[in-house]
Amino acid sequence: MAIEPGAPWQRSEFPYLRELSTRWADNDHYQHLNNLTHYSLFDTAINGYLMEATGLDIRELPSLGLIVETGCRFLSPLSFPQQLHVGVAVLRVGERSIRYRPAIFREDDTEPSAVGHFVHVYVDRVEQTRSVPVPDVIRAAVAPLVVPFG
Repeated sequence: MAIEPGAPWQRSEFPYLRELSTRWADNDHYQHLNNLTHYSLFDTAINGYLMEATGLDIRELPSLGLIVETGCRFLSPLSFPQQLHVGVAVLRVGERSIRYRPAIFREDDTEPSAVGHFVHVYVDRVEQTRSVPVPDVIRAAVAPLVVPFG
């Protein structure tokens, strides 16, 4: 995964932070968070933000944001029990997609334990086969999260 120049890496560079706790079931055989858990944390923070910011159940909108690309750079191990903060920034809002930069911070650390990328492409909720424009309500909700890069 290529990290974009100027992409946020410090806690203070993320416009939104969501507090989440690790769970016993998140640990793998090596006693740290299973890699898949990081993606679940990203998904929870991003969609939780969208629901809070819009005041809507985003699953009921005429169009849905489907994940078409995701990746994660693991920088330091996480484990149960720990309090985490998942930072969310938006790197790009396109006509039909949004590129997010999520990161996971252990407790009060300023350096992330993991940095990812996450792309939603919007599709018609019923057909889910063709892309459609990002809904205005979503576009407005993510506007405060946009950070410059490059």
